[in-house]
Amino acid sequence: MSWHARLSLHYTREGERSVARFRHDGPLRILQSLWPEGDGVCHNVLVHPPGGLVAGDTLQVEVRAGAGSHGLVTTPGASRFYRSEGAAAVQDVRIHVEGGARLEWLPLEALYYSGCQAENRLRMQLDRGAELIGWDVAALGLPQARLPFVRGNVLQHIELQDAWLERGRIAAGDARLLDGPLGLAGHRCLASLFFASGEEIPRARREALLDAARAAIEGHPLATSAGATAPAARVVVVRVLAPLVEPALQLLRAVRRAWRPLAWQLPADEPRGWTI
Repeated sequence: MSWHARLSLHYTREGERSVARFRHDGPLRILQSLWPEGDGVCHNVLVHPPGGLVAGDTLQVEVRAGAGSHGLVTTPGASRFYRSEGAAAVQDVRIHVEGGARLEWLPLEALYYSGCQAENRLRMQLDRGAELIGWDVAALGLPQARLPFVRGNVLQHIELQDAWLERGRIAAGDARLLDGPLGLAGHRCLASLFFASGEEIPRARREALLDAARAAIEGHPLATSAGATAPAARVVVVRVLAPLVEPALQLLRAVRRAWRPLAWQLPADEPRGWTI
């Protein structure tokens, strides 16, 4: 039996406090709201009790940040796409940030088990004056458990409406992509961190974000397989290739710690529960 779960999460500004309300259908939940930084930023943990997706499972998540609000969404652990026979397992996330709002989309990694048929989609709509810091972390197989990614397919889709689109299919049998020097070069974790805006980021601010990211990358063990670019005027992206998840996430977290005070004049705090 396949699961079809839906969750709608809506942040609003009420006085000085950002608050979250949600509706759900199926095994998808939001835990209690927390304000560890004060009333202005509402932290939430997105939980999928079954713990993973198999053939035919679909998770649909809609996040909306209303004007003036600031929401932060993370997860308690990795999302898992298990071996599937037949239909694909799908995670479909749609985000809408209204003008004057901020959102941080920071789920932990997606693990793609050998034999999976997976689709992971993230679509973002940002109104003028809206900003977002988010990431996507994909891990192919379980190298440390000696369970490599030798069968299956993964479709990755990351989109900032009208500005930026990255879409690709990773097939376990594509040795040129997985192991070639112009592909993943033998790495099995690929991660992207992005700062996105609903309008063109002024050049000086864009360069400051790039400089901060490059300073965090410089000297890091993954410096030779990471880089920061601005593929469009509304987005700055850090991309990382790594043999394992942990060092990739450590680098993304370091860049986020640099970006948060620079872009938003907020402390470089991290969500409770992160242990990496």
